[in-house]
Amino acid sequence: MTNLRVSLVQTDLVWEDPAANCAQLEERLADLAGKTDVVVLPEMFATGFSMSPTGAEIGRGPVLQWMQVQASRLGALMIGSLKVKQQNSFLNRLYAVHPDGSFVSYDKRHLFRMGAENEFYQAGDKQVIVSYKGWNLAVFICYDLRFPVWSRNVGMAYDAAIYVANWPAPRANAWRTLLQARAIENLAYVVGVNRVGTDANNLSYAGDSLLVDFKGGLQLDLQAKDQILTSELSAVDLADFRAKFPAHLDADLFSLSSL
Repeated sequence: MTNLRVSLVQTDLVWEDPAANCAQLEERLADLAGKTDVVVLPEMFATGFSMSPTGAEIGRGPVLQWMQVQASRLGALMIGSLKVKQQNSFLNRLYAVHPDGSFVSYDKRHLFRMGAENEFYQAGDKQVIVSYKGWNLAVFICYDLRFPVWSRNVGMAYDAAIYVANWPAPRANAWRTLLQARAIENLAYVVGVNRVGTDANNLSYAGDSLLVDFKGGLQLDLQAKDQILTSELSAVDLADFRAKFPAHLDADLFSLSSL
């Protein structure tokens, strides 16, 4: 396992306009070609956090195909969530797309009832870990961050947890604190990518995308800027810390109940 370069894409989003969002992102991502291994986009990066059918993907739709093209061009794993229609249901679905076009998906488990997400979307029930370049990456979406049992790194199954989000500015302190907590308690790197700007519901987003190391230290802090930053996850440093501080060996056992 070698070091892994991860790019955090913190950007404003055009409301319910997948073509516009993909176009502006494609231009900004072009410079990353050959310079990164993983590109992380915000939650619902094609539409914003919308509770309507507008812009929903059906099957292997245009935005997923766009992710496949970008993954190939950049030579990187592309991660971000989309609004997806599947039969008569809608899902907040994260895709992790490999450079060869293959992908895995994760459906958001915890739906944000305070924003009526649970009234429009169907919850997922499966945790997903993506293997890439020798790293195991657990993927989650926004509100999942508040539920430590769902994020628990049982048996050191993952090396980094990735959270994509549309997390509003009034709760920025919770976002930052919980990202650091998840890293500390799970002896893993944590990547949290949020958006900036204001959406059509007049909700403002302060960004605060972070790359947190396994001790809870801030390796990247994008603050409130519309920007893309890249940093490396150290395989050696992670392995050394886990060997010296194996707190996971004293973790409580538990099992997850079904939905």
